[in-house]
Amino acid sequence: MDETTGNGPAVVFTGAVKTFGRAERTVRAVDGIDLTVERGETVALLGRNGAGKSTTISMLLGLNEPDSGSVRLLGRTPEQAVRAGRVGAMLQDGRPIPRVTVRELIAFVASTYPDPMPVPESLALAGVSEYADRRIDKLSGGQTQRVRFAVALAGNPELIVLDEPTAALDVEARRVFWDSMRAYARRGNTVLFSTHYLEEADENADRIVVIDHGRIVADGSGDRIKKSAGGNQVSFDLAGGPTDGLELLPGVAAVEIRGDRALLRTEDSDATVVELARLGRVRNLLVSRATLEDAFLSLTAPTTTTDPERESV
Repeated sequence: MDETTGNGPAVVFTGAVKTFGRAERTVRAVDGIDLTVERGETVALLGRNGAGKSTTISMLLGLNEPDSGSVRLLGRTPEQAVRAGRVGAMLQDGRPIPRVTVRELIAFVASTYPDPMPVPESLALAGVSEYADRRIDKLSGGQTQRVRFAVALAGNPELIVLDEPTAALDVEARRVFWDSMRAYARRGNTVLFSTHYLEEADENADRIVVIDHGRIVADGSGDRIKKSAGGNQVSFDLAGGPTDGLELLPGVAAVEIRGDRALLRTEDSDATVVELARLGRVRNLLVSRATLEDAFLSLTAPTTTTDPERESV
Protein backbone atom coordinates (compact mmCIF):
# COMPACT_ATOMS: atom_id res chain seq x y z
CA MET A 1 0.00 0.00 0.00
CA ASP A 2 1.55 3.30 -1.06
CA GLU A 3 -0.70 5.74 0.77
CA THR A 4 -0.12 6.45 4.43
CA THR A 5 -3.02 5.56 6.70
CA GLY A 6 -2.18 7.99 9.50
CA ASN A 7 -1.11 5.20 11.82
CA GLY A 8 1.60 2.57 11.90
CA PRO A 9 5.34 3.22 12.23
CA ALA A 10 7.03 6.32 10.84
CA VAL A 11 10.13 4.41 9.68
CA VAL A 12 10.65 0.73 8.91
CA PHE A 13 13.96 -0.77 7.72
CA THR A 14 13.68 -4.47 6.94
CA GLY A 15 16.94 -6.32 6.30
CA ALA A 16 18.37 -3.29 4.49
CA VAL A 17 21.76 -3.85 2.84
CA LYS A 18 23.84 -1.37 0.87
CA THR A 19 27.18 -2.24 -0.70
CA PHE A 20 29.69 -0.02 -2.49
CA GLY A 21 32.69 -0.92 -4.64
CA ARG A 22 33.47 -3.89 -6.83
CA ALA A 23 34.97 -7.36 -6.48
CA GLU A 24 37.55 -7.59 -3.68
CA ARG A 25 37.12 -3.91 -2.78
CA THR A 26 33.45 -4.24 -1.90
CA VAL A 27 32.39 -2.45 1.27
CA ARG A 28 29.10 -3.35 2.94
CA ALA A 29 28.21 0.06 4.36
CA VAL A 30 24.85 -1.13 5.73
CA ASP A 31 24.69 -4.77 6.69
CA GLY A 32 21.13 -6.00 7.18
CA ILE A 33 19.59 -3.27 9.33
CA ASP A 34 16.18 -3.91 10.91
CA LEU A 35 14.81 -0.77 12.51
CA THR A 36 11.35 0.52 13.39
CA VAL A 37 10.69 4.08 14.55
CA GLU A 38 7.21 4.75 15.87
CA ARG A 39 5.36 7.97 15.16
CA GLY A 40 6.12 10.67 17.71
CA GLU A 41 9.49 9.25 18.74
CA THR A 42 12.71 11.27 18.81
CA VAL A 43 15.54 8.90 17.90
CA ALA A 44 19.29 9.58 17.84
CA LEU A 45 21.54 7.66 15.47
CA LEU A 46 25.09 7.26 16.77
CA GLY A 47 28.19 5.72 15.23
CA ARG A 48 31.82 6.37 14.47
CA ASN A 49 32.85 7.85 11.11
CA GLY A 50 32.32 5.14 8.50
CA ALA A 51 29.93 3.15 10.70
CA GLY A 52 27.08 3.42 8.19
CA LYS A 53 25.05 6.35 9.57
CA SER A 54 25.20 8.51 6.45
CA THR A 55 24.33 5.61 4.16
CA THR A 56 21.40 4.71 6.41
CA ILE A 57 20.13 8.30 6.21
CA SER A 58 20.64 8.34 2.42
CA MET A 59 18.46 5.24 2.07
CA LEU A 60 15.93 6.73 4.48
CA LEU A 61 15.57 9.77 2.20
CA GLY A 62 15.57 7.77 -1.03
CA LEU A 63 18.95 9.15 -2.13
CA ASN A 64 20.24 5.57 -2.27
CA GLU A 65 18.22 2.39 -2.71
CA PRO A 66 19.07 -0.72 -0.71
CA ASP A 67 20.66 -3.59 -2.64
CA SER A 68 18.34 -5.88 -0.71
CA GLY A 69 15.71 -5.42 1.96
CA SER A 70 13.37 -2.44 2.09
CA VAL A 71 12.75 0.99 3.59
CA ARG A 72 9.28 2.44 4.21
CA LEU A 73 8.37 5.88 5.54
CA LEU A 74 4.87 6.62 6.82
CA GLY A 75 3.50 3.72 4.80
CA ARG A 76 5.16 4.84 1.55
CA THR A 77 8.42 4.48 -0.29
CA PRO A 78 10.98 7.14 0.69
CA GLU A 79 10.62 8.87 -2.69
CA GLN A 80 6.82 9.08 -2.36
CA ALA A 81 6.99 10.33 1.24
CA VAL A 82 9.57 13.02 0.45
CA ARG A 83 7.73 14.18 -2.67
CA ALA A 84 4.46 14.49 -0.72
CA GLY A 85 6.15 16.73 1.85
CA ARG A 86 5.68 14.21 4.65
CA VAL A 87 9.44 14.10 5.27
CA GLY A 88 11.76 17.04 5.87
CA ALA A 89 15.54 16.79 5.88
CA MET A 90 18.42 18.91 7.11
CA LEU A 91 21.69 17.52 5.76
CA GLN A 92 25.27 18.56 6.49
CA ASP A 93 25.95 19.99 3.04
CA GLY A 94 24.47 23.31 2.00
CA ARG A 95 25.47 26.92 1.43
CA PRO A 96 23.56 30.16 1.96
CA ILE A 97 21.79 31.49 -1.12
CA PRO A 98 22.97 35.06 -1.88
CA ARG A 99 20.64 38.06 -2.25
CA VAL A 100 17.56 36.17 -0.96
CA THR A 101 15.78 36.93 2.31
CA VAL A 102 14.82 34.23 4.77
CA ARG A 103 11.10 34.79 4.14
CA GLU A 104 11.54 34.62 0.35
CA LEU A 105 13.41 31.33 0.58
CA ILE A 106 10.90 29.66 2.90
CA ALA A 107 7.97 30.89 0.78
CA PHE A 108 9.57 29.50 -2.38
CA VAL A 109 10.30 26.09 -0.81
CA ALA A 110 6.79 25.91 0.66
CA SER A 111 5.28 26.59 -2.78
CA THR A 112 6.80 23.36 -4.12
CA TYR A 113 4.77 21.15 -1.73
CA PRO A 114 1.10 20.14 -1.99
CA ASP A 115 0.17 20.96 1.62
CA PRO A 116 2.89 23.21 3.07
CA MET A 117 3.17 24.64 6.54
CA PRO A 118 2.14 28.32 6.57
CA VAL A 119 5.29 30.42 6.13
CA PRO A 120 4.83 32.48 9.34
CA GLU A 121 4.37 29.23 11.28
CA SER A 122 7.55 27.60 9.95
CA LEU A 123 9.49 30.83 10.60
CA ALA A 124 8.23 30.95 14.19
CA LEU A 125 8.76 27.26 14.88
CA ALA A 126 12.36 27.46 13.64
CA GLY A 127 12.95 30.63 15.65
CA VAL A 128 13.81 32.85 12.67
CA SER A 129 10.87 35.28 12.59
CA GLU A 130 12.89 38.20 13.96
CA TYR A 131 15.26 38.19 10.98
CA ALA A 132 12.86 36.88 8.31
CA ASP A 133 13.48 39.91 6.09
CA ARG A 134 17.27 39.74 6.25
CA ARG A 135 19.39 38.24 3.49
CA ILE A 136 20.51 34.71 4.26
CA ASP A 137 24.12 35.35 3.30
CA LYS A 138 24.28 38.05 6.02
CA LEU A 139 23.35 35.73 8.88
CA SER A 140 25.55 34.12 11.51
CA GLY A 141 26.30 30.39 11.47
CA GLY A 142 23.72 29.63 14.14
CA GLN A 143 21.07 31.74 12.40
CA THR A 144 21.79 30.05 9.07
CA GLN A 145 21.40 26.64 10.67
CA ARG A 146 17.97 27.62 11.99
CA VAL A 147 17.00 28.80 8.50
CA ARG A 148 17.92 25.35 7.20
CA PHE A 149 15.61 23.93 9.87
CA ALA A 150 12.83 26.23 8.63
CA VAL A 151 13.43 24.94 5.09
CA ALA A 152 13.06 21.36 6.37
CA LEU A 153 9.76 22.36 8.01
CA ALA A 154 8.35 24.12 4.93
CA GLY A 155 6.52 21.06 3.56
CA ASN A 156 4.75 20.50 6.90
CA PRO A 157 6.46 17.12 7.46
CA GLU A 158 5.42 14.44 9.92
CA LEU A 159 8.99 13.15 10.04
CA ILE A 160 12.16 15.21 10.04
CA VAL A 161 15.68 13.87 9.52
CA LEU A 162 18.65 15.85 10.85
CA ASP A 163 22.22 14.88 9.89
CA GLU A 164 24.70 16.43 12.36
CA PRO A 165 22.42 19.47 12.79
CA THR A 166 24.60 21.36 15.28
CA ALA A 167 28.05 20.70 13.79
CA ALA A 168 30.29 23.79 14.13
CA LEU A 169 27.74 25.69 16.25
CA ASP A 170 28.69 27.27 19.56
CA VAL A 171 27.04 26.20 22.80
CA GLU A 172 24.38 28.93 22.79
CA ALA A 173 23.44 28.32 19.14
CA ARG A 174 23.14 24.61 19.86
CA ARG A 175 20.82 25.30 22.80
CA VAL A 176 18.57 27.54 20.71
CA PHE A 177 18.44 24.99 17.90
CA TRP A 178 17.36 22.14 20.20
CA ASP A 179 14.70 24.35 21.77
CA SER A 180 13.21 24.75 18.27
CA MET A 181 13.49 21.04 17.51
CA ARG A 182 11.74 20.08 20.76
CA ALA A 183 8.90 22.48 19.93
CA TYR A 184 8.44 20.61 16.64
CA ALA A 185 8.57 17.22 18.38
CA ARG A 186 5.99 18.26 20.99
CA ARG A 187 3.44 18.48 18.19
CA GLY A 188 3.57 14.70 17.95
CA ASN A 189 6.01 14.66 15.05
CA THR A 190 8.83 12.18 14.56
CA VAL A 191 12.50 13.18 14.68
CA LEU A 192 15.51 11.11 13.64
CA PHE A 193 18.92 12.75 14.01
CA SER A 194 22.57 11.80 13.88
CA THR A 195 25.15 13.60 15.99
CA HIS A 196 28.72 13.39 17.27
CA TYR A 197 27.69 15.25 20.42
CA LEU A 198 26.75 12.39 22.71
CA GLU A 199 25.27 14.70 25.34
CA GLU A 200 22.80 15.95 22.71
CA ALA A 201 21.61 12.41 22.12
CA ASP A 202 21.32 11.77 25.86
CA GLU A 203 19.40 14.99 26.51
CA ASN A 204 17.10 15.13 23.48
CA ALA A 205 16.37 11.58 22.30
CA ASP A 206 13.70 9.23 23.60
CA ARG A 207 15.73 6.42 22.15
CA ILE A 208 19.30 5.91 20.92
CA VAL A 209 20.38 3.56 18.12
CA VAL A 210 24.09 2.78 17.85
CA ILE A 211 25.45 1.59 14.50
CA ASP A 212 28.84 -0.05 14.04
CA HIS A 213 30.19 -1.71 10.88
CA GLY A 214 26.81 -1.26 9.23
CA ARG A 215 24.88 -3.07 11.94
CA ILE A 216 22.79 -1.99 14.90
CA VAL A 217 24.71 -2.89 18.08
CA ALA A 218 22.48 -1.15 20.63
CA ASP A 219 18.93 0.20 20.64
CA GLY A 220 17.20 1.66 23.67
CA SER A 221 16.89 4.60 26.02
CA GLY A 222 20.00 6.48 27.11
CA ASP A 223 19.76 4.95 30.60
CA ARG A 224 19.43 1.44 29.20
CA ILE A 225 22.44 1.86 26.94
CA LYS A 226 24.52 3.35 29.75
CA LYS A 227 23.69 0.31 31.88
CA SER A 228 25.08 -1.87 29.10
CA ALA A 229 28.45 -0.24 29.75
CA GLY A 230 28.53 -1.80 33.19
CA GLY A 231 26.35 0.58 35.18
CA ASN A 232 29.09 2.37 37.15
CA GLN A 233 32.80 3.02 36.95
CA VAL A 234 35.20 2.47 39.83
CA SER A 235 38.67 3.95 39.48
CA PHE A 236 41.69 3.97 41.77
CA ASP A 237 45.45 4.52 41.74
CA LEU A 238 47.46 1.38 41.20
CA ALA A 239 50.42 2.83 43.12
CA GLY A 240 52.65 0.29 41.42
CA GLY A 241 50.38 -2.59 42.36
CA PRO A 242 49.49 -5.50 40.05
CA THR A 243 46.74 -5.39 37.43
CA ASP A 244 46.30 -9.15 37.12
CA GLY A 245 42.95 -10.40 38.41
CA LEU A 246 41.11 -7.09 38.40
CA GLU A 247 38.64 -8.51 35.89
CA LEU A 248 37.75 -11.20 38.45
CA LEU A 249 36.58 -8.74 41.10
CA PRO A 250 32.85 -8.93 41.98
CA GLY A 251 30.66 -7.12 39.46
CA VAL A 252 33.49 -6.11 37.12
CA ALA A 253 32.58 -6.24 33.43
CA ALA A 254 35.67 -4.61 31.90
CA VAL A 255 39.05 -3.24 32.94
CA GLU A 256 41.01 -0.34 31.48
CA ILE A 257 44.45 0.79 32.63
CA ARG A 258 45.41 4.42 32.09
CA GLY A 259 48.95 5.01 33.25
CA ASP A 260 49.01 4.23 36.96
CA ARG A 261 45.22 4.28 37.33
CA ALA A 262 42.73 1.44 36.90
CA LEU A 263 39.21 2.03 35.59
CA LEU A 264 36.73 -0.77 36.24
CA ARG A 265 33.29 -0.94 34.60
CA THR A 266 31.12 -2.72 37.12
CA GLU A 267 27.54 -3.92 37.43
CA ASP A 268 27.78 -3.86 41.23
CA SER A 269 29.99 -1.00 42.38
CA ASP A 270 29.30 -1.70 46.08
CA ALA A 271 30.60 -5.26 45.82
CA THR A 272 33.59 -4.10 43.78
CA VAL A 273 34.54 -1.42 46.32
CA VAL A 274 34.12 -3.79 49.29
CA GLU A 275 36.52 -6.27 47.70
CA LEU A 276 39.03 -3.55 46.80
CA ALA A 277 38.92 -2.36 50.43
CA ARG A 278 39.51 -5.90 51.65
CA LEU A 279 42.54 -6.05 49.37
CA GLY A 280 43.75 -2.67 50.60
CA ARG A 281 43.49 -1.08 47.13
CA VAL A 282 41.40 2.05 47.66
CA ARG A 283 43.98 4.76 47.02
CA ASN A 284 42.19 7.82 45.53
CA LEU A 285 39.09 5.72 44.94
CA LEU A 286 36.34 7.25 42.80
CA VAL A 287 32.93 5.80 41.95
CA SER A 288 31.00 7.42 39.10
CA ARG A 289 28.04 6.57 36.94
CA ALA A 290 28.80 5.24 33.47
CA THR A 291 28.24 7.88 30.79
CA LEU A 292 26.84 7.51 27.30
CA GLU A 293 30.39 8.03 26.04
CA ASP A 294 31.56 5.05 28.11
CA ALA A 295 28.80 2.90 26.61
CA PHE A 296 29.44 4.16 23.08
CA LEU A 297 33.18 3.45 23.27
CA SER A 298 32.48 0.00 24.70
CA LEU A 299 29.96 -0.86 21.99
CA THR A 300 32.11 0.40 19.10
CA ALA A 301 35.54 -0.65 20.36
CA PRO A 302 37.86 -1.67 17.48
CA THR A 303 38.19 -5.40 16.95
CA THR A 304 41.19 -7.32 15.65
CA THR A 305 39.12 -9.69 13.58
CA THR A 306 39.08 -9.24 9.80
CA ASP A 307 36.06 -11.43 9.22
CA PRO A 308 33.49 -9.34 7.30
CA GLU A 309 30.71 -11.50 8.77
CA ARG A 310 31.77 -10.85 12.40
CA GLU A 311 28.99 -10.62 14.93
CA SER A 312 28.14 -7.26 16.49
CA VAL A 313 28.23 -6.71 20.23
